[in-house]
Amino acid sequence: MTVETMTMQHAQVLDSVASQQAALVELSETLHANPELGWQEHRAAEWTATYLAGRGFDVEHGYLGFPTAVRAVFGSGSRRVGLMAEYDALPGLGHACGHNIITAISCGAAVALSRFAEERNLTVEVYGTPAEEGGGGKIELLKRGAFVGLDLAMMAHPSPVDSAEARPFAVAHNHVEYRGKSAHAAAYPDQGVNANDAFIVAQVALGLLRQQLPAGTRVHGVQTKGGEAPNAIPEKTEGRWYVRAESLAQLEVLEERVNRCFEAGALAAGCELEITPESEPYSEFRTDARALGLYKAHAESLGRTFDAPPEQATMNRASTDMGNVSQVVPAIHPYIGLGCFPAANHQPEFAAHCIGDAANQAIHDGAAALALTALDYLAE
Repeated sequence: MTVETMTMQHAQVLDSVASQQAALVELSETLHANPELGWQEHRAAEWTATYLAGRGFDVEHGYLGFPTAVRAVFGSGSRRVGLMAEYDALPGLGHACGHNIITAISCGAAVALSRFAEERNLTVEVYGTPAEEGGGGKIELLKRGAFVGLDLAMMAHPSPVDSAEARPFAVAHNHVEYRGKSAHAAAYPDQGVNANDAFIVAQVALGLLRQQLPAGTRVHGVQTKGGEAPNAIPEKTEGRWYVRAESLAQLEVLEERVNRCFEAGALAAGCELEITPESEPYSEFRTDARALGLYKAHAESLGRTFDAPPEQATMNRASTDMGNVSQVVPAIHPYIGLGCFPAANHQPEFAAHCIGDAANQAIHDGAAALALTALDYLAE
């Protein structure tokens, strides 16, 4: 392929993204205004499917048996590129991680690529992937055969600043439950088994454990149920706890130590303990260096910069089930900045920045950079 041909096709990508811009912004803002939690993204999945079906994609609803998963396909070439659309929101925070922008970026990039499907021997695929926020939607899709055989998998994630390479922690998500015995806290306290005491002992043990943890690991969570009434000894308490490490191998060792802290709480209070995984562990990320280099060059040509201070660019350490996809097929997961630091992901202030001028520019630049990256990557 000549340089002139590639240059012309690059210009066509930019034209396609520009022509979609108003519709992409509308899609993003609609998702933002109607947040849905993981595995419940029925409207988001439908809006995503409608956008792509209206632009010539063959859409499969309820992909692989998951009601809020979508697969949209254009073309039948032997070279396959997959773009991930995440659209779940956070409890109480809405789209404070910007998944509305992710969906718009991936849809825009896919449509821009679709015009080259025949001449470039491409199959362009968009995956609407539920429940990234702790539910491991992509892992469940992987287990049923999704993504296998892709030549390149891509998405771009909003962040306070641009950061090219994803370096997420591996993470385990667990539900913790203690079961004791209720009793009147004043009249018959000796008849009770206090499940809240168990949680307090466990959290003290976790706090002491942190001094001995390897650098870079993370242990954090919330107690979601601590009792029902102050004059009744709590018979049941619950919480959600995350453990993060540099790799799945390190995570396995760390999780055993964390679980012993929860076991200590059960032993001290005399309670029963149940720890239930909320999803399979998220993996560390394996970045395709050539694809990432292409993305960075194209993003810079669009005016993006990657020179933010390191302390502002730490969103690239956030765990993602895209890491599991990267273990199976070549993948990139760059972060696209909204220029809003210190407002950062999972804050109400960041949710407010996920619509508006900076968000709209991120949609344009992310869609264009991903589409250009795929064209050049598959040309080689």
